[in-house]
Amino acid sequence: MSRILTALQPSGILHIGNYFGAIEPMVRLQEEGNENILFAVDYHAITVPQDPGDLRANLYYAIATYLAAGIDPEKTILFQQSRVREHTELAWILNCIAHMGELERMTQFKDKAVGKGEAVTVGLFDYPVLMAADILLYDTEVVPVGEDQKQHLELARDLAERFNNRFGDTFIVPEPRIRTQGARIMGLDDPTKKMSKSASSERNYISLMDDEKKVIKKIKTAVTDSEGIVKADRAREGIFNLLSIYSLVTGRPASEIEVDYEGKGYGDFKKDLAGEINTFLAPIQDKITEYLDDKQQLIEILDAGAERAQALAEEKMKVVRDRIGVTL
Repeated sequence: MSRILTALQPSGILHIGNYFGAIEPMVRLQEEGNENILFAVDYHAITVPQDPGDLRANLYYAIATYLAAGIDPEKTILFQQSRVREHTELAWILNCIAHMGELERMTQFKDKAVGKGEAVTVGLFDYPVLMAADILLYDTEVVPVGEDQKQHLELARDLAERFNNRFGDTFIVPEPRIRTQGARIMGLDDPTKKMSKSASSERNYISLMDDEKKVIKKIKTAVTDSEGIVKADRAREGIFNLLSIYSLVTGRPASEIEVDYEGKGYGDFKKDLAGEINTFLAPIQDKITEYLDDKQQLIEILDAGAERAQALAEEKMKVVRDRIGVTL
């Protein structure tokens, strides 16, 4: 049994890439008897400007979505990052051993800081250190991540080893678990880039809350190519991406789906794919709505989760404070 940690930013948009890349794997892992920790990283969210009302609504939505997808708060510690103060305390301590150079090399920071000049915030720059604190605080053994977060996890590993070398064995060095299928669903409008909730166009993603008409429209206009043959060829990025999505929402291998469309064009394929996506999303959307209609229940679940997380965090921070010499 392993202790596994996953976190997602509370956003008004959670798409099928988020679902298959992070949420569904966590549901599966909790059923395998692992010790699971899942939380909404609201302090990470404020590294870019947030409307307080929207952020609060997005927190409710994120927790409702995790529960609707099958997260069981009895089997998984489910909570809100800001409710456990040790996250930011450990982040400050790790800041004191992190190097400016290694943070400047973070590709996500470079991408998000483009054009901001001196207006780029310290929080955005320091995001990976808080992420490292999130992970190391709980003696996490395994962190399921997409390829885009692998560099951040490597920093967490480096900081754990650096701390251990300087102050004695304190942190477990976490291992990444990168899902080979579904961890990187690409944008419908540009299959060379990852599906993203921050994309400039809604045509990039399928939101978990998109209605049937929106799904049909987005899939109909999704980028493919001029060959017109449904085949899982990685070199043909558009159709490969759509086949991957088809496989994920139906649980069928892409090679089997290919056979269904021999001699058929993209029109039939896209029509059926939209139908399969809508069939997959309908029960999830119903459950999300049910949870959002009972926000008191969500608060009670978060209260219980924060209490369990706080107990683990306090225990670890007692050791950390003693190691660095601030405990008298």
